[in-house]
Amino acid sequence: MPTVPAAAGLSPVTVRTGDGAAGPVLAAATIGTGLMAGLYFAFDISVMPGLARADDETYVTVMRRINGVIDNNGLFGLLFVGVFVATGVAAALQRRLGHLDAARWTRTAFTLYALSIVITMLVNLPLNRMLARTGSPAAGTDFRAVRGRFDRPWRTANAARTLACAAALGALGHALLLRGRGAAGPA
Repeated sequence: MPTVPAAAGLSPVTVRTGDGAAGPVLAAATIGTGLMAGLYFAFDISVMPGLARADDETYVTVMRRINGVIDNNGLFGLLFVGVFVATGVAAALQRRLGHLDAARWTRTAFTLYALSIVITMLVNLPLNRMLARTGSPAAGTDFRAVRGRFDRPWRTANAARTLACAAALGALGHALLLRGRGAAGPA
């Protein structure tokens, strides 16, 4: 293993080579998880509280439009699935390279992110579909009833997936820290 000379009175460090994509994949998983946690958190602290002030028809209409934009956004879909794949690959690479503590924390993040996907698939998406099927005022739609069936369960599920993603982000941050300590240490 190559040794990097000491700088400004610091001890020299030994750097492992051959890790290839393990570090960048772990970093990408961390960044993607942070973006997903941020998206969910933005709904928790701004979008949903803002919509709470709207009348029932406006609430349903705006939420349908937001869901339509997200559902038809390829970048969101790529990120949603890509984080899952990148985190799983990162865990496997860390384990293969012998970064066992980093692998353990990355697997924890993978499980937490998977939980956010399960919540999305079992709660948020079915509620979004129900909202999408809502009729118009001309069709006699009871927007108050629709909002009542949607709002609380959707917000509760979103808060749960925000927490799952935030915890996954913390686990990935810890994995990066552990990996960094393992990749460069005293000679």
